[in-house]
Amino acid sequence: MSNGEEPTDSAVGLRGVDLRLGYQGAVVVHDAAITLRPGAVTAVVGPNGSGKSTLLRALARLHPVDSGEVLLGDGSSAAGLPAREFARRVTLLAQSRPVPNGVTVRDVVGYGRHPYRGRWRAVDPDGPAMIAKAMTVTGVTAMADRPIDELSGGELQRVWLATCLAQDTPVLLLDEPTTFLDLRYQVELLDLVRELADDHGVAVGVVLHDLNQAAEVADEVVLLHGGRVRATGSPHEVFVESALTEAYGITIEVTTDPSTGLVSTRPVGRRHRPRITA
Repeated sequence: MSNGEEPTDSAVGLRGVDLRLGYQGAVVVHDAAITLRPGAVTAVVGPNGSGKSTLLRALARLHPVDSGEVLLGDGSSAAGLPAREFARRVTLLAQSRPVPNGVTVRDVVGYGRHPYRGRWRAVDPDGPAMIAKAMTVTGVTAMADRPIDELSGGELQRVWLATCLAQDTPVLLLDEPTTFLDLRYQVELLDLVRELADDHGVAVGVVLHDLNQAAEVADEVVLLHGGRVRATGSPHEVFVESALTEAYGITIEVTTDPSTGLVSTRPVGRRHRPRITA
């Protein structure tokens, strides 16, 4: 588990300190701490209603903070930064976004360049290259001229991700990004997440429901249960049978793949079939 030491500012992309968050007076996240480090992927996991999305939205300044604070990599408060400047540092792929009618995929991906354009849409010299790159890595280039309201859920999810990548921020927040994606694009998205961290030094915070995906992609895992951080550490440290079983209210087996060293989890239902071993 976490050793309790405060990270140095140079090791931080974004940090939430003692965050208390709620809705209409009801507290849903209690004094949560989370650190997103450059070049690392932090997965936030936990059952429905544990506060995962609320925590991520607070880090993106889209949910008010009742107490505590969100700090940038230089140790300054995110709350004091102008919106345009904050948008050059942090972007969020939310679970859902309004779908505009009659707008092409290329135009929607171009929305990600808004922090770099002036009030009167001044020239953005890096824009075309960043838009093209974002569409390429998300596999949506072939549909660039299609109206976005004609896309499937999986296609739309990839377009929204491309929009975030076009924003070109050092901190990327992803809220259940594999939703609506088929198996191929789930794998490719998680590969992309690792590439962004490993090759480009991006600090990635991602909410995931699939514990095995979290174990595969994350350097660090934050386990939420009942609005509280129950554990923080590597997948091996956090994915412990007793902790997961308590958090999810169902028996969860945890094993380690001897060939890869990755943690693997398996929920045990009433019609459980035992593992077959060679």
